[in-house]
Amino acid sequence: MSEFLARRRIKNLLLFIPNMLLLCARLLTDSRVPATERALVAGAIIYAIIPFDLIPDMIPFVGQIDDAYLIALTLLRLMERTDPKVVREHWHGGGDVVELVGVAALVAGKFLPQRIRRVLSSRVSVSEKKGEGKLLSVPLLVASAKGEVPADARPQS
Repeated sequence: MSEFLARRRIKNLLLFIPNMLLLCARLLTDSRVPATERALVAGAIIYAIIPFDLIPDMIPFVGQIDDAYLIALTLLRLMERTDPKVVREHWHGGGDVVELVGVAALVAGKFLPQRIRRVLSSRVSVSEKKGEGKLLSVPLLVASAKGEVPADARPQS
């Protein structure tokens, strides 16, 4: 690999999160992006900007992995629900953004502890169990991995 290509790849890697945040900001203003997806993109931006999250951003490299993972998951979801061309139009970084986002989700997911990965990729639903007059005797919201029905949300027979 040439020295020029190596420098370019390192630059793209260092600018990954800033480039992804700019991409997300541009997608917020695009009318072709559904309102639900815009809300998720806005949430990912806020999560990445706030320094206190699941892994604090003050920890170099490790603190940014959860941010990169959440942004990548949000963009993957967006590309499933809209045309990936919309995302490509707003991308000003190097390489193909669709491939880059997929690889970023895979690589960041490998570095994250399983518990944090599960929290960031879980689905939140309203618990179907009813409390017996006790305040918060059962969880109101239940998080589960994709395709998994949590035990707390299963109807009791």
